Amino acid sequence: MKRKRLRSEQLAVLLFLAPSLIGFAIFYLVPFLVGFYYSLVDSPTNGSFVGLDNYVQLLQSASFRKAANNTAIFTLTGVPLVMVISLGLALMLNRKLPLRNWLRAAYVMPLVVPVASIIVVWHLLFDMQGAINSIWTSWGHAPIDWMNTSWARAVVLLIYLWKTLGYNMILFLAGLQNIPAEYYEAASLDGAGPIRRFTSITLVCLTPTNFFVLIMSIVGSFKVFRETYLIAGDYPHESIYMLQHYMNNMFQALDYQKLTAASFLMAAMIVIMVTILFHFERKFHTN
Repeated sequence: MKRKRLRSEQLAVLLFLAPSLIGFAIFYLVPFLVGFYYSLVDSPTNGSFVGLDNYVQLLQSASFRKAANNTAIFTLTGVPLVMVISLGLALMLNRKLPLRNWLRAAYVMPLVVPVASIIVVWHLLFDMQGAINSIWTSWGHAPIDWMNTSWARAVVLLIYLWKTLGYNMILFLAGLQNIPAEYYEAASLDGAGPIRRFTSITLVCLTPTNFFVLIMSIVGSFKVFRETYLIAGDYPHESIYMLQHYMNNMFQALDYQKLTAASFLMAAMIVIMVTILFHFERKFHTN
């Protein structure tokens, strides 16, 4: 009787999970396997197996190396900046300030603004006849084509910060509000100053939040392509030519071998980074 009941329960569980499992297989697992197959053949239709030749050619491509280098620079620059600034904003808004709730709402607004509206605003700001150039020329300088010079990376970085700060700030606020006030009171009684309380209490208690925000910020740095593409097009200035631009151009050229090889290399890079971060996070907790 127990075995029959166990089997019937297992069957019921499988029946309930079946729609999700089928959807996962159709939309994620099968495309993943097909994409990996394309990265190992010389043509998606009646192609022959070439092993890792597509990956070797990809690594020898100057445009791919440029895209990978720009993506790495952007991530290594943007992620620390967004974490430091969002934590600073969270610390500020965690205090009793006038209009605190309005400020919190203002920083979260980029999360709900449509992409089309974002692009219009940034065009108005950084166009040759835009607001930034109007101020710049009023100071006696020549206008700058912001998206076609080395300034383009700074513009994209500003977009990334603008998009990401509010979300990270909310996460940090939630983490700060979960730290018991008794910890700070005990530290103050022991003579600990603001810096010591911040390093020994705030940062330590925010470790899980820091880890989660770091992962989300890294993922977010790869998602800034949409806005960059809409502002600068298929072939932007070389300083902001990212891996996503490269893959998009390979898709338009129907070069599925390089497209899939590049996507799997990027996925492998992200997995390696996240694995290393998990290792350090677990090591920190065990210590």
